[in-house]
This record gives sequence, structure tokens and C-alpha cells, in this order.
Amino acid sequence: MFPEKITDSTCSGYRDQHLHTILYSILSYGGSGYLTHSNATVHNCHCEQRRAVYLKDPRTTCQVASSVLVKTVFFMRSLPSFRQLPSGDRCRLLKHCWVPLFVLGLAQEKIVFEVTDVPNSSILRQILLGAGNEAEQPTLAGVHKLRTCLHHLWNLDLSPKEYAYLKGAILFNPAARGLSASLSVEGLQQESQGALREAVRLLHPDDAGRFGHILLAASTVQTVSHSLVTQLFFKPVIGNTNMLHLLTGMLFLQ
Repeated sequence: MFPEKITDSTCSGYRDQHLHTILYSILSYGGSGYLTHSNATVHNCHCEQRRAVYLKDPRTTCQVASSVLVKTVFFMRSLPSFRQLPSGDRCRLLKHCWVPLFVLGLAQEKIVFEVTDVPNSSILRQILLGAGNEAEQPTLAGVHKLRTCLHHLWNLDLSPKEYAYLKGAILFNPAARGLSASLSVEGLQQESQGALREAVRLLHPDDAGRFGHILLAASTVQTVSHSLVTQLFFKPVIGNTNMLHLLTGMLFLQ
């Protein structure tokens, strides 16, 4: 299905020896009992927003998140227009857009999650946060921003078609750095936005402002931190493995 061969000139690092074990563990997740509760807790106490947090149920939530991630990468792989781009451009678009596409996946699957404070105990804190910079760890403020994005999308109640075209508009972003076919990518983004506008017009003929509201929600999704998503949902699974190397391996997996 993907006949092209990956060479050293595409993206470096995804031949990591440790990659295949982690990749297998993510791709082999099955029957992930989705957390589809209708109401998520939103924290509004700004004085406590900088507190470090972690998932309350990491086993279940990471399993669900891994399933959404697999679907996100499969969406990219399944688009002929994406596969026809140079492999380097595909890597750059992946790096630029995987987080907003993943957030759209969370919204479409109606995934909710709970977090709790990292214990003050130095030993537990080191286990949960690792040896990295604590400034990069998930905070209540970051989780609040993510949940706000999800609630905006849920309030719009997007159809599968609207989600698909919105994902295309986010994926084909000519603002991604280093693109060699930026004009082609820009054209694909315009096509996706046009298809989204037409779908909105047909599905909601009496809602003149819906298209603008969808684009506004999409802009907020793109402000979600890569570090937040990686540390919160995937660090418990992949440890210190480079997330981009893992994603690249999934994208070019044959």
C-alpha cells in the first residue's frame, strides 16, 4: 500500500532499536474501553493552575489516547494527496500538525479524562515526572486549555464530514517550516476549507456563522502544547523515547 522506501534522507531517528517494541505496544492496543462520559471536570481556580498533574487512571487513558493516535496517523496515511507529497514534506507536516489532529480525534471520540496532583513526596514525584525539567511537565493550566478546546468542539457537534474536512485543512498547513512543495500544500488546504464550507452549507443552511465558529475552534486547537500532550498521554507508555521518531515510524510503517 505504501511502496516507497524510506531512506536516510527522509527523517532521521525512527530506526531506533527501541522503537519497534514501543510501536508494537501502541499499535497492539485493542478493545480500549473508551471514556465517553458526557461531562468533564473543568478547573477554574487560577491560583492553582501551575500545579503539576498527571492522569488519574493512566493505564486506561493512555490506552485510549494510543488508539486515537493510531487513528490520527492512519488518517494521514490514507489520504492519496498526502502520500503524493515528498517524504520530507510529509515528515514536516506530521511534526507541525500531529497534536491538533490528535486533539480533534479526542473530540470526535468524545474522550474525557481526569487528572490529579503530583504528590509532594520527592520519590513519587521523581517517578511520575521523571528526571526532566519540571517546567515541561503537565500543569492544571495546560489541562484546562485542552479541555476548553474539547468543549468548544463538542458544543459545535461536528458531523463526521465536518471533522474529516477540518482535519484536512489543519493537516495541509503551508506554514509548516521547510516545505519544498508549499504551493501544493496551500492548494490542498484551500480545497479542504472549500469542502468544509460546502459541507457546512448543506448540513446547516440556516447557520450562517457556523463555518467561522469551526475555524475559530480550529485555531484554539492549534495552541495546545506538544509537550503537554506528549507528557500527559504518552510518556507513561514510551518513557523517554522521542515522540516524533515514534510517529515517523508509524507514518512510514509498511
